Amino acid sequence: MVYETIAFALFALITVGCSLGVVLVRDIWHSALLLGGALLSVAVHYVMLQAEFLAAMQILVYVGGVLILVTFAVMLTRTRLEASST
Repeated sequence: MVYETIAFALFALITVGCSLGVVLVRDIWHSALLLGGALLSVAVHYVMLQAEFLAAMQILVYVGGVLILVTFAVMLTRTRLEASST
């Protein structure tokens, strides 16, 4: 029982930390990676609640689908700033 509480608290801190990082980080690539960490930690919470199907759907749909879509959108729309030759 004590180990479950410690694990819950640990993954709750990871979820909150990654979620805050998504909002506060300026680099969009790091923000997308932190979003993946937050979504994976939510899947761990589902496993702890013995809802394995929801955990699998969380990983497949959100982490596998939405995060890959965001990653491709970042890679395709990112523009490079050229150094000005002054």
